[in-house]
Amino acid sequence: MAAEGDKMMAGRFVGSTDPIMEMLSASITVDQRLSEVDIQGSMAYAKALEKAGILSKTELEKILSGLEKISEEWSKGVFVLKPTDEDIHTANERRLKELIGDVAGKLHTGRSRNDQVVTDLKLFMKNSLSIISTHLLQLIKTLVERAAIEIDVILPGYTHLQKAQPIRWSQFLLSHAVALTRDSERLGEVKKRINVLPLGSGALAGNPLEIDRELLRSELDFASISLNSMDAVSERDFVGWFWSCPGAVLCSVPHSLPLLFPLQLAAILMVLKGLPSTYNKDLQEDKEAVFDVVDTLNAVLQVATGVISTLQINKENMEKALSPEILSSDLALYLVHKGMPFRQAHIAAGKAVHLAETKGITINNLSLEDLKSISPLFGSDVAQVFSVLSSVEQYTAAGGTAKSSVSAQIEQLRELLKRLKEQA
Repeated sequence: MAAEGDKMMAGRFVGSTDPIMEMLSASITVDQRLSEVDIQGSMAYAKALEKAGILSKTELEKILSGLEKISEEWSKGVFVLKPTDEDIHTANERRLKELIGDVAGKLHTGRSRNDQVVTDLKLFMKNSLSIISTHLLQLIKTLVERAAIEIDVILPGYTHLQKAQPIRWSQFLLSHAVALTRDSERLGEVKKRINVLPLGSGALAGNPLEIDRELLRSELDFASISLNSMDAVSERDFVGWFWSCPGAVLCSVPHSLPLLFPLQLAAILMVLKGLPSTYNKDLQEDKEAVFDVVDTLNAVLQVATGVISTLQINKENMEKALSPEILSSDLALYLVHKGMPFRQAHIAAGKAVHLAETKGITINNLSLEDLKSISPLFGSDVAQVFSVLSSVEQYTAAGGTAKSSVSAQIEQLRELLKRLKEQA
């Protein structure tokens, strides 16, 4: 077991730490998932220390070699945690000292766990968002390509949980694809906001060693550098953005799953709203739910893609569900084309539905005399109204359910997918 004096804050205190306090303070069981990004950050910081003259080239090589060895141990699952490993940062640093000796202690010069942990979390989330985006785009592509294949399938569309109008099955699939593109764009926005480097901010006041933060930014592939060191170590806005973003991603899965995310969002907002300036231990509560959201989204998106790609539609049942009454709005449109104001036409169509119900027949079996009793504008050509195919084909405006319009939507989504893949 490591000596008490080896702990990060041991020099300030006399005597041993209460084991119960150690248990409350430890986060290693959760944050060990940051092992690889913690090593990446340390490698970049070691290079910056060498450039600043804190490390010699030989010391840098020893540190980088030791960190590579630790990375290998984590990847092979042979890294041995010890009871004194409070968090992933101290675990990696302890192991580095075991491998290369006291020079390992130089690695933390000018760095704080305050800027280290937020850097690790941002690196983890950047990587995770790229994977989530890939799965999301695959789901969108699956919806789009299925829509292209089954474009001639027609079924009832619903409003207010009631059959309303006939639509193409493809139109329904694309309604989810379009919603998911907005989620993809939201994830892209979250990634932009995450992509700001906090490393080099120290505990709160900044770095006193003339560390080249541009070198750190380039090494760790961040887009920009944090503007203010105090804000940088306390910022967890990106966690809240991430948790509030994915809810609509789950539109194709059971309704119980989205409940997970509002609860977690409320939890992190509750933590953040009452904190004083800079880093506080409460911020340790940010990681576990991030990991949970990442794992859930990756699983759900892959499952949803599998469901969409393999589900079997029942065309016979869809056709049976296309009962004549869903063409009542087409009856109103017929009268509109004859010059009747829409409000009156809508009332007349309703009367036709009621008359058919009174007679115990479907609306398409009303005689011309029956219809003329409602409006003299009805003529023999009214029979053309009662065609499901004619009904869907009249919605040719952009975004509609006519074949030409749905085909245009498919092409637009294919182009959008190309752009989103480039940004992912």
